[in-house]
Amino acid sequence: MERWLVSYADFITLLFAFFVVMYALSTLNEGKYKVLSQALIHAFQNPSQLVKREGAGISSQSIINKPQMVIIPKPMPDNPAKLRNMQKMKEIADDVLKVLDPLVKAGLVKITQSSRGIAIEINASVLFASGEAKLAPSSIKVLSSIGEVLSRVPNPIQVEGYTDNAPIATALFPSNWELSTARASSVVRLFAQNGVAEERLVAVGYAENHPVKPNDTPEGRARNRRVNVMILPEPDDAAVPSVERQNSAGVKN
Repeated sequence: MERWLVSYADFITLLFAFFVVMYALSTLNEGKYKVLSQALIHAFQNPSQLVKREGAGISSQSIINKPQMVIIPKPMPDNPAKLRNMQKMKEIADDVLKVLDPLVKAGLVKITQSSRGIAIEINASVLFASGEAKLAPSSIKVLSSIGEVLSRVPNPIQVEGYTDNAPIATALFPSNWELSTARASSVVRLFAQNGVAEERLVAVGYAENHPVKPNDTPEGRARNRRVNVMILPEPDDAAVPSVERQNSAGVKN
């Protein structure tokens, strides 16, 4: 066999391979072309939706088929005044909590925040002797501290007195109605002495009604003997989100 035939055969093989490659390049896959073109159009129209993946590329198919993540912002009050009032109520609750922190930890005071306002529930044993409506000397400092906080805010204040279901019949208090109202009035009077405007204050007596615990045990009755100081929202305030700030058991009177 002539040596030139070997070279000629190699040349023909290379030429064949060249034409095969050229033919392959000239044949267009319309399906892939459409996918690629749609991906490019989508990318240029929505550049913010492209996500970079570390260590891996993004195929055109993944861009088209991947569902978009929609982030819904947390709803805020539509009225800026409502938002400000909600923040004010939270700040008041924080200030009161700082003043009463020792009693809260001891289980003698409970502070809650709800749509009705801020409730400061004080066990009656902290404030009064049994069957009495005169404030105990040890309670005056605590209530004066609360009064100082309340004197700095414009909110209405409602003081509510509660008793257990044990009947009382004395010259001063013919029933629990008089006792609960007199106890609420004593607290209101002290607040007024500490700078809280009197037109913002209301004293209410509920007697043994609206118990928070059953009255069939000494512990339950002690829990029901209480005074609630309600810091109400201002007239145009929005409802405050319900958040229990502290929850402690009462102590027997």
